[in-house]
Amino acid sequence: MSRPIERILVPHDFSETADAALAMALDLAARLRARVIILHAYEAPTYVFPESVVATADLVGQIRGAAEEALAGLKERVEKPGLQVETMLCQGVAWSEIGRAAKEIGADLVVMGTHGRRGLSRALIGSVAEKVVRTAPCPVLTVHGPAA
Repeated sequence: MSRPIERILVPHDFSETADAALAMALDLAARLRARVIILHAYEAPTYVFPESVVATADLVGQIRGAAEEALAGLKERVEKPGLQVETMLCQGVAWSEIGRAAKEIGADLVVMGTHGRRGLSRALIGSVAEKVVRTAPCPVLTVHGPAA
């Protein structure tokens, strides 16, 4: 017996592909009367010096501030009466933070974009969507972005 979908987690990296996934999640949420939680995960840039690794607090603060602002704008853009939309901001490796957040909020579904990388770029960058599909505590719906 499947449980009802009440919480939909939507990882968002501010790309067109993520927008396509968000549109699908919002449509599902409206039909199912579910809540949508838009998540953005960012990594702090680090600089490697001979004997240390440095990520300046000022730079991390600027990145966090910009991400908070972008998430607030995104929420404002998609909010409609009768639709519950929340945002979440996490610092860390995207696929890991998505799984952690899905578990933490009790997500019933993750809806996320996939960039469809192939070959060397996929080998070098990896597929966040693939890792989430393999490790998430709930079903994952992947959405292809606009054709390039």
